[in-house]
Amino acid sequence: MSSVSMGNPVADFTAMSTGDKSIQLSDYKGKYVLLYFYPRDNTPGCITEGQNFRDNIDQFEKFNTIILGVSRDSVRVHEGFKTKQNFPFDLLSDKEEALCQLFDVIKMKTMYGKKVLGIERSTFLIDPEGVLIHEWRKVKVKVHVDEVLQKLAELEG
Repeated sequence: MSSVSMGNPVADFTAMSTGDKSIQLSDYKGKYVLLYFYPRDNTPGCITEGQNFRDNIDQFEKFNTIILGVSRDSVRVHEGFKTKQNFPFDLLSDKEEALCQLFDVIKMKTMYGKKVLGIERSTFLIDPEGVLIHEWRKVKVKVHVDEVLQKLAELEG
């Protein structure tokens, strides 16, 4: 499967999700899908990012937008993270990195002085027809939700 590109349809994918569900992109036809990739459950930046999406869920719903978080954590770990943080959206498990490869988010990073392959915090906005219409890479957690909501407001304006 080749990677996604701006202005083109995103291949219909299937992933295991919290709630013991198998989610397909096509399940959300007619809605915007905000797919946010994050490095790991229960880490400070990932907690804050998820909380920011959670705390603005009403705004996203007004813009007809579904939020889906994605990391390489297992569904079991996701369940605990979602419950603990009271996230009103599903988290997708990408242990085999199929979605990470599709969206080209696995990058070489430096952690504690060592080079490791990990998820670069990134978000993708897919329109109601399944077309990739915007992407944010190297996301800065502090301002990210505002950037996304601004983009949705522009699209709906």
